[in-house]
Amino acid sequence: MASPLFNLIDKIIKTGTLRIKTETGEITTFGDGSGEPVAVRFTDRQAQDLVASDPALTLGEMYMQGRFLMEEGDIYDFLSLVRRNTLDIVFSPMMAAKLFWRTGLAQISTRLPINRNRKNVSHHYDLTPPLFSLFLDEDWQYSCAYFDPPDISLDEAQLAKKRHIAAKLRLNEGQRVLEIGSGWGGLSMYLAEMAGVDCTGITLSHEQHDISEDRAAKRGLSDRVRFKLQDYRTMKAKPFDRIVSVGMFEHVGIGRYRNFFDKCFELLDDDGVMVLHSIGRDIAGHGHTNPFIEKYIFPGGYIPSLAEVLPAVEKSGLLVRDIEILQMHYAHTLRAWRQRFVSRKEEAIRLYDEQFFRMWEFYLAGSEMAFEWDKMFVFQMQLSKSQFATPNNRRYMFEAEEKLKAAEATRAPLEPVEFD
Repeated sequence: MASPLFNLIDKIIKTGTLRIKTETGEITTFGDGSGEPVAVRFTDRQAQDLVASDPALTLGEMYMQGRFLMEEGDIYDFLSLVRRNTLDIVFSPMMAAKLFWRTGLAQISTRLPINRNRKNVSHHYDLTPPLFSLFLDEDWQYSCAYFDPPDISLDEAQLAKKRHIAAKLRLNEGQRVLEIGSGWGGLSMYLAEMAGVDCTGITLSHEQHDISEDRAAKRGLSDRVRFKLQDYRTMKAKPFDRIVSVGMFEHVGIGRYRNFFDKCFELLDDDGVMVLHSIGRDIAGHGHTNPFIEKYIFPGGYIPSLAEVLPAVEKSGLLVRDIEILQMHYAHTLRAWRQRFVSRKEEAIRLYDEQFFRMWEFYLAGSEMAFEWDKMFVFQMQLSKSQFATPNNRRYMFEAEEKLKAAEATRAPLEPVEFD
């Protein structure tokens, strides 16, 4: 056990079984022998040393490059085994220093008044659209689904998510709805069809905008649903009756939370209701995006704690009417995405290459592990300007969901998302 990596692993793995094979064929076993074994192999000594020096970044890079390989179990099994054994432990002064540096850098960069939103959004969402067809549901919902009951399919859970949000919005026919970060248009189309509202969706992604416009036209919704390439910060419009934002807030940044909610206050009618759906974490001021995710997947992303969000809400003049925490729903969503993606590996490789496939698989597996073990969650926050904009109990939400569920039976089937 002379290598720095083996010394580190020996400190970490106390329960479970991990076997590591080196480039020379030597196999070393760690743990107490319990559970299903996980076996990995390094193709070269340098890969081992790189992982030992900065596992948060280089483990994903070595997996992506094919220098760290799975021989028993999959990459999620490995990440889960390690995380179950580490939790909040930092194993060396060097790792502690890197953690401190990354946290500080994240806290500074997300407060800088530099607008990289369009570039950052394009980096992820303007990938070739067929990639997303490999793992998303039929409506291309790229955010946490709502698994209620827990054994439903991904498609059913994404429909349940749209229904759940619609119920919280308290929609009435003819109302004007703004969706900030409209994705591929599915939520706005659902709200228009199920509640008879008029929807405007805004996005910074050219690919998402074009696909959304095409989908709305094919469903005959262009008179009630429109999509714009628009930054919310520069939007000028008559106040909307309702505002909804799903999976976009993670790209705003701490330094711009007050601006975000001030703008929402400006764009929301005095009797209006807003629902914000976002990933969250448990500790304020100590967060940073995983360095692999930051470098390769979501540059500029930041996961807020409620303690970082609520002061900005309150200072904007908006009132918090309801907060719901969705605990394991995103872990279930990510597992479904990962399983679908891996089952279509050859198609993913044809779209890009094997290195991209491994990068994306690592991202999905690492994210799933984070929601299962790292105290991450999704929150849905209902906001208004008036304390009388929502009832004083939650019964209306459940009643609205039941009505929407019954009405969904008459909705025309979704057409496959098409792209050039």
